[in-house]
Amino acid sequence: MKFTISSVNRFLFFKLPSAYWSGVRLQKLNDFEAETFVRYKWFNQNPFRSMYFAVQAMAAELSTGALVMKKISESKEQISMLVAQNNAVFHKKAVGKIVFKCTDGSVVDEAIDLVLNPNEGTTFWMKTIGTDEKGDIVSVFNFEWTIKKKKNK
Repeated sequence: MKFTISSVNRFLFFKLPSAYWSGVRLQKLNDFEAETFVRYKWFNQNPFRSMYFAVQAMAAELSTGALVMKKISESKEQISMLVAQNNAVFHKKAVGKIVFKCTDGSVVDEAIDLVLNPNEGTTFWMKTIGTDEKGDIVSVFNFEWTIKKKKNK
């Protein structure tokens, strides 16, 4: 798959339908950063008139995972990826359009270099910050990704 914004959003529809139907979308992707967004709406609400935390987590994870997938694709190597753990801090209610921005592209580059030389797995943390339409921080997520070069059979 060529990594474009539309191809990743199409990937969501087929491979992560719960994120797609919750309104999670990729809006920016380059070598250095990725941005996703999700809008508060009836389908992704919690009982407290804000966005359900798990919907924020899906958008946050995609902002880090899109960078990892892009870099793996560009390496032309068979590399597996998986979230090992995550944590989050919620600062205020998520209403309106929430944008998650991850600027850890260089972290992924370093990790892929480690995996390819000497072919061992590695883990690394990526941070993404969710802001509302006013620019206020709504939530901050950290994801520990693990990557490993697949062995040829």
